[in-house]
Amino acid sequence: MAVILRIDVDRPYGRQPFLRHVLSRLSSDFYCPRIEEFGYLRELKEILEMLKARDSRAYIFMRRCTSPSEPVRRLITEGRHAVGLHLENSRSFETFVAEKSSLERTIGRPVLALSKHGSGKGKYGFHHYAPYEPDKYVSWAHRTGMKLFFGNAEDPSITGSRDNGGFQVFPSAFWLEPPWRDTNRFSVDWLIEKGRSSDIVLLIHPENVLADATLMKDFQRILRSTETRLIQ
Repeated sequence: MAVILRIDVDRPYGRQPFLRHVLSRLSSDFYCPRIEEFGYLRELKEILEMLKARDSRAYIFMRRCTSPSEPVRRLITEGRHAVGLHLENSRSFETFVAEKSSLERTIGRPVLALSKHGSGKGKYGFHHYAPYEPDKYVSWAHRTGMKLFFGNAEDPSITGSRDNGGFQVFPSAFWLEPPWRDTNRFSVDWLIEKGRSSDIVLLIHPENVLADATLMKDFQRILRSTETRLIQ
């Protein structure tokens, strides 16, 4: 039993400074090439370097605008991480398959894990379909041979499940960022203790963790105190 680290990569160029924020929006809504000089996936690279130093493994969930560049693919391979689809355009099975296939072409192997960008409370970009319909995503994942679905519920005490075919669903997560977590009920101490006896999903967004000294301290403490693993 261990912490299952889920990294949602929402912004290709982060939030700051303003130019990188603009590049993130352009990439999300239209198109922008991967410009390493402007810090494409810079925050993800820093997190991956931290994980590499501690031999911690993670699921890296990518949107259409955050597909991994060659330097990121190298870090993912060195760290023995798994790449998942952070589904954006969930209007239909066909749009889901298109996003999945595009990511698989980029990384050169099947994508077996799925999550959804957004929880139904807002529209985040031109291509984003806001409704959150987890039963539909689980059905689609089954149809295409995927193995895992990570949901966006905010009660980390909800346990995961596995069906007879081995498909696993983790409907909820421990969101490290406080806006999506009841910090009184679910403290970092709670997570560390829970991870010693059961599998629990820890969800982070690289640009948020690196921008907040308290979040970074919490994240580093979790890595020191727990094992992170991939589901077999």
